[in-house]
Amino acid sequence: MGYMYKVFLKGRGIYGCAECGTHFVEKGKIVSKDYNGQHGRAYLFDNVVNVRAGEEDKRTMTTGVHIVQDITCIGCDSYVGWTYVEAFEESQKFKEGKFILEKELICDVTRDWDR
Repeated sequence: MGYMYKVFLKGRGIYGCAECGTHFVEKGKIVSKDYNGQHGRAYLFDNVVNVRAGEEDKRTMTTGVHIVQDITCIGCDSYVGWTYVEAFEESQKFKEGKFILEKELICDVTRDWDR
């Protein structure tokens, strides 16, 4: 597969892995906060960096049947959410290609910069 290079995002308000601090996305890039995951609240994003997608899995979710892939951090291999590959309901097609990060599994990795 080759070596995975980490992307480091600039600025404040960067969500990253709660386990190792690897950067994922800028806070301002949240599309929606109206999602739930296995660990509680979750956020929808158009794109994230430094994650690895697993095998495709057909799942029945609150909004219908979707094909998704779990995503893990490339820094420590911790599960952090999933990405939507395919939605079967027309009203859910907007999710295709987007990412869910579970709030409990991420943190603001820049919050201590002023200390």
